[in-house]
Amino acid sequence: MSFDKRPTIVVPGDEPIQIQGSPHLDRLEPFGRVIVYPDRPTEEQKVERVRDAEVIINSRGAVTWREDDLGSLARLRLIVVCAVGTDSIDLRAATALGVAVSNQPGRTAGVVAEHIFGLMFAVAKRAAYQTIELKSGRWTRRENVFLQGKTLGVVGTGNIGSELARLAGAIGMEVVAWTFHPTAERARRLGVRYVELDELLATADVVSLNVALTDESRGMVGERQIGLMKPGALLVNGGRGALVDTDALVRALHSGHLGGAGLDVYETEPLPADDPILTCEQVVLTPHMADQTPEGTELLNEGAVDNVIAFLEGSPQNIVNPEALERS
Repeated sequence: MSFDKRPTIVVPGDEPIQIQGSPHLDRLEPFGRVIVYPDRPTEEQKVERVRDAEVIINSRGAVTWREDDLGSLARLRLIVVCAVGTDSIDLRAATALGVAVSNQPGRTAGVVAEHIFGLMFAVAKRAAYQTIELKSGRWTRRENVFLQGKTLGVVGTGNIGSELARLAGAIGMEVVAWTFHPTAERARRLGVRYVELDELLATADVVSLNVALTDESRGMVGERQIGLMKPGALLVNGGRGALVDTDALVRALHSGHLGGAGLDVYETEPLPADDPILTCEQVVLTPHMADQTPEGTELLNEGAVDNVIAFLEGSPQNIVNPEALERS
């Protein structure tokens, strides 16, 4: 009798579909035994599904890994996410346990930036509001926003923010930007002017949030910051929902202080049916799917498999907690 002693690689819950059926999974065959679960697990199921796994491919951020979960997985060495963000994983606990976590920085920046750009246009042209009015049998005309010559404030100039700045410049928008670590060289390369966050909020006609969610960035746009924004300004959030105080945003939309918002991310996902943002007229909402195109999906699948193979070959890449490698 023979036993398969190769590493076990598990996708614990691939719903909605991300990686199941991808040809990139075939590349893992020489490296380990691959198990893909096509449905979203309960809290109990997810741990049982990966009990013997050395590698987890976390294709969906809705499947979270906290300290108690990770502490019960004695064989686990690596978690790979099909994304840039790693907020579905307790990085502190993973590092302490010697579990490396890898992501995919910048891989779908162009895809995501295009989606955010589209949200900006949809909000500016009142697309969702006008569609609802027409479907309801009402011929309601409300002024649009002309974007050429207006100022876009890009909060976060990583891969996505940088591409967004390029797109905005292409249609004749002025771009001001803020980042945690601005440099003159970076400003020249991107063709932007770095300013303090308060100045950006006060001068931009459209503000786009493109920073990662960290302890430092959580709640960075609240009541005070929204109050600084120009009357009628637009807010677009393609970063994470918790960057913004949702209640303050809803109040600003209902009062008319803000002219609209385009959101792809929310504090609670999936979005609850009673979420207050759904009561706002001038919003365009998408269900955290900025990189969900056929091209974007396969780019992420390819990157996830690349990260697994690199790790199993002894050359880890895109590790966000390198201290874990020293502990493992």
